[in-house]
Amino acid sequence: QVQLVESGGGLVQAGGSLRLACAISGRTFATYAMGWFRQATGKEREFVAAVSRGGMSTLYADSVKGRFTISRDGAKDTVYLQMNSLKHEDTAVYYCAADQNWYAVVNDTRVNYWGKGTLVTVSS
Repeated sequence: QVQLVESGGGLVQAGGSLRLACAISGRTFATYAMGWFRQATGKEREFVAAVSRGGMSTLYADSVKGRFTISRDGAKDTVYLQMNSLKHEDTAVYYCAADQNWYAVVNDTRVNYWGKGTLVTVSS
């Protein structure tokens, strides 16, 4: 059974930075495309960023391009989301996702595994 555990959320002022981490256990990390999604109160879940199994490809939502960076560390079985220049509208619960199918992750289509989420609050 695959387990995803997020960490790194918290309260930060607008313009600040946070780094989220998602550790995967139970399966071979290298075989999974990984993604980050977020859901703000009263809104639908939205795609934030994804990284391919080998780490060679990344994809970002337009709203975070140039501010967020996704990366993965095979030695630690962990995917990261570095968030810089945070805005109030980035406030949300951030979820980590994993699937062996890249298209499932980037399209948020029947993704197999999800973490429980970590709250990011950006004060204006």
